[in-house]
Amino acid sequence: MIRTQIQLHADQASRLREVAAAEGVSLAELIRRGVDLVLDEAQESPGRDRLDALRVAGAFDSGLPTVAEQHDEELIEAYLEW
Repeated sequence: MIRTQIQLHADQASRLREVAAAEGVSLAELIRRGVDLVLDEAQESPGRDRLDALRVAGAFDSGLPTVAEQHDEELIEAYLEW
């Protein structure tokens, strides 16, 4: 683990101590859990979804040889069939 120092508002520190005591964990453990929540949320951000979509773009074969050349027509046809 890496030791770090943070500054909290008095009410944050008080409330965190109360939650830590109620859960029977240290203040440091509670803060680590909070950091994990923030990191998980950041990973699930819309920007992340866009990067994931770009990463798989073109990775699949439709089986239709004309899609690359006539993608608009193929899309319209697919929507009409749907």
